[in-house]
Amino acid sequence: MSKASEIPLFDPERQAEEVSDLLDAVKSLIIPFIASAGPVPAEVVTDNGQTKLKGEGSRGVVDAYEPAELKKILALELSDGGVGREGLLDLVKKTLDYSVNTWDQGFLDKLYASTNAVGVISELLLAVLNTNVHVYQVSPVLTLMEKHVTKRLAELIGFPAGCGGFSQPGGSASNASSIVIARNALFPETKEHGMGGRRFTLFTSAHGHYSVEKAAQMYGFGSSAVIAVPVDSDGRMIPSELERLIKEGKEKGDVPFYVNATAGTTVHGSYDPFTELSAVCKRNNLWLHVDGSWGGSVIFSQKYRKGRLEGIELADSMAINPHKMLGVPMTSSFLLVRSLLQAWKGMTLPAGYLFHANDSDDPEEVYDLADLTPQCGRRPDALKFFLSWAYYGTSGISRLIETGYDRAEYLYSLLRQNPNFEVISPDPLPCWQVCFYYLPKAGQKASAAGKEENTRITQTLVKNLVKRGYMVDYAPGEEGKFFRVVVHANTTRETCDGLVKAIMDLGESI
Repeated sequence: MSKASEIPLFDPERQAEEVSDLLDAVKSLIIPFIASAGPVPAEVVTDNGQTKLKGEGSRGVVDAYEPAELKKILALELSDGGVGREGLLDLVKKTLDYSVNTWDQGFLDKLYASTNAVGVISELLLAVLNTNVHVYQVSPVLTLMEKHVTKRLAELIGFPAGCGGFSQPGGSASNASSIVIARNALFPETKEHGMGGRRFTLFTSAHGHYSVEKAAQMYGFGSSAVIAVPVDSDGRMIPSELERLIKEGKEKGDVPFYVNATAGTTVHGSYDPFTELSAVCKRNNLWLHVDGSWGGSVIFSQKYRKGRLEGIELADSMAINPHKMLGVPMTSSFLLVRSLLQAWKGMTLPAGYLFHANDSDDPEEVYDLADLTPQCGRRPDALKFFLSWAYYGTSGISRLIETGYDRAEYLYSLLRQNPNFEVISPDPLPCWQVCFYYLPKAGQKASAAGKEENTRITQTLVKNLVKRGYMVDYAPGEEGKFFRVVVHANTTRETCDGLVKAIMDLGESI
């Protein structure tokens, strides 16, 4: 192991050599990690308390430990002397050994999965460039890529001329930025003078993402200003209920200004009725934002956007996260706007010491992109989606979307045909997650077991499934906690078959 005095800090003459050496060394660890994911989930068995994998070269989705136990295994330390090359590689190996392998077929837990070869290359390129896409001067190519890809996305939604967008560090940030833009667009005086004692209110689906309430807390509206709109039996916001709540708020002296609709809710994947919601917003002069962080990428498929995204072009803004459905590396998120000029006016804050080129009133000619966003430090994440779109093409991304739906619908069908499961997802399946209860007594309704028992069954099975090579999630429901399984375009039908079998096998011992 190198001593601290032997570790070079900055040596311009050998920096390329050092990068080459470490890349080769780390590659020898990363490639086997990816390869270990394999074509099917790896089952694990327990032997004297030790987790082992079945199958030559298989790894499993995760070697799971509780936090206290994992702390002991990792023995993390930041020493005065440094660990040098070999110590660094040991840390890389440990990181891989004890992390969740999202490349694995058994990872069906969250609204994202692994990336792909293009994604890995794009992250490497960003690390090499190591720049900030806040001003054009230091990021000329990356700035143009961001402007181009957001314009194309906005046009794909159906937004009119003058549309555009910008990258954000996640869907929550995209949603939060839309709130600021909406308030400043509808009430320009608030940008300088604040809210002047008025109680501004925001409306979101009862099944909407928590980021709207979080933003309300951060921006001074308060949680009580966020009003949950009831949903129908399919989890879609009810337009008449929205209008009723807006009217009630106005009668109390509130100032309603913003509606957050959802394209693909977190739990059930539901799509709100955008055409009807837009009509309500227009009648009441409210901003309509669509949180499409999960399901917004369906705009790439002509087949599946029908019945889901009708009226999306009527929105004022939309969030979309290619790092979810499209396999772009975390984080890849955009806020797309109907009017880039409106967004720019809502966000711009002249800073002559930084923004030297933004002397135009045309946002199309604004190239210092931090003037469009709350962030000054801006990672050039748009590159990742630009390269992915360039590589696969629009038709390739469309095929990816349709493959994901094929797999989700296959799992949905398997479960509905099996008397040991009660599927509670809407029909037809709106998105890529399938929600259901496991029924120990075939044909019995989940309501017969009761909330506590259903919760116990679900949580026990979810925990035990990890040892069978599957990582899935659960959510609270009327009859207790239920399974929420998220498939992706890289999920195979064999994986779906195996998951159902694994639940059935484990369920026999419940």
